[in-house]
Amino acid sequence: MSKIANEPRPILGEGRLSVEERVARGRAARDAVPRGLHARWEPRPDRPDPVSLLESQAQSRLSDLTRIRYGRMAASPFSFYRGAAIVMTEDLGSTPTSRIRTQLCGDAHLTNFGVFASPERTLVFDLNDFDETLPGPSEWDLKRLAASFVIASRETGFSEEHGREVVATAVGAYASRMSRYAAEGNLGAWYSHVTADDVIELISTTKGQRAARRGAAKAKTRDNLQALAKLTTLVDGRPRIVDDPPLLMRVDVNELLEDVKRTYRAYRRTLQDDRRQLLERYELVDVARKVVGVGSVGTRCFVALLVGRDDRDPLFLQIKEAEASVLERRLPKSRYRNHGQRVVAGQRLMQATSDIFLGWIRGDDGRDYYWRQLRDMKGSVPIEALSLGIRAYAEACGWALARAHARSGDRIAIASYVGNGDRLGRALATFAVTYADQNERDHATILAAIKSGRIVAETGV
Repeated sequence: MSKIANEPRPILGEGRLSVEERVARGRAARDAVPRGLHARWEPRPDRPDPVSLLESQAQSRLSDLTRIRYGRMAASPFSFYRGAAIVMTEDLGSTPTSRIRTQLCGDAHLTNFGVFASPERTLVFDLNDFDETLPGPSEWDLKRLAASFVIASRETGFSEEHGREVVATAVGAYASRMSRYAAEGNLGAWYSHVTADDVIELISTTKGQRAARRGAAKAKTRDNLQALAKLTTLVDGRPRIVDDPPLLMRVDVNELLEDVKRTYRAYRRTLQDDRRQLLERYELVDVARKVVGVGSVGTRCFVALLVGRDDRDPLFLQIKEAEASVLERRLPKSRYRNHGQRVVAGQRLMQATSDIFLGWIRGDDGRDYYWRQLRDMKGSVPIEALSLGIRAYAEACGWALARAHARSGDRIAIASYVGNGDRLGRALATFAVTYADQNERDHATILAAIKSGRIVAETGV
């Protein structure tokens, strides 16, 4: 199966070109691939069976957890979409592309945006999942985002026309913000960020703003102390992670102490010196396997409990397996030999501000992992709550995605290609509606596979 060839120059190699040359580059891409072409979607004759693609991922995953993944994906068309990045990657590989590269999130659906705390303890709004990150054509993230809004709109009872309008809003915000970033200097575009307050100001109704403020306030309570109360119990006077199989299963730290300590030391060496010194003030006391998300279910994910000055000074770190990005099926492979490093590098490049404890290792099992904080005022919007401000949320997502692409790609060429967003917005709205239809057919396929016994699914409670 052929892959899309990226341009040989590095993503940020545009510094060698003048502004005029970069504008011309975008115009040339527009001539070669008119924006209206992005409306096109139809499955190619040799389109892979979506269940077979999911089964191919299951081969490297924990067999006792893949049935939970299938169960979660079967819950609804949107749940299926969340876990089916591999399916959409195969489909995007046969769609028109501008070939203007940026760092892609790779899974930029609407619930992979949210709020979290910056190191300065400000709530920021940004992309928050980078398992699939890889350089690629900027419109792939836009298409993933656009389709997610139509699928979510259908699931929450909005009309198809409303879904189209929401996509146009997201793409219009992406275009207008990219145009602003194109007019700024490099540092201005780099330092730009979107705060939770910025998002709240986009909401037009008082009721919606109040709900958003409540959500932001709730996110601020999702810290290490809250995790300590929820995830641990006292054993011999010390906090220990609660055993709650199959979603949370303790690892015998005493039995694996040397392996755990060696892995922990290797991770710390990937941190900046100041952050490593901070982490050295904590003691690792417990580890458990934890099931997270939808698409990630079945990969090896753990949570580690550390304590600082005393047992009321906890730090929870998540250790998450990093497999090859699904985008590598249709794009050039990552330049990083360690996929944990690929995730960390992509996240640092795309996010305005990142977790200070981001790091990576290759485990004793030969698998790659990345580390991050489990909870640091993190919050996301469930799709059932979008009725209070879905257009404002779409605008915020378009803004945050434009900022991420402007940091990591040629923002001037992208802005020149996208234009004011109207034509591209109409095209992506058509694409999103057609792809939402395809996603419903794919969801029906997994339901049929479960019913026939081809795959086994359970919710895992």
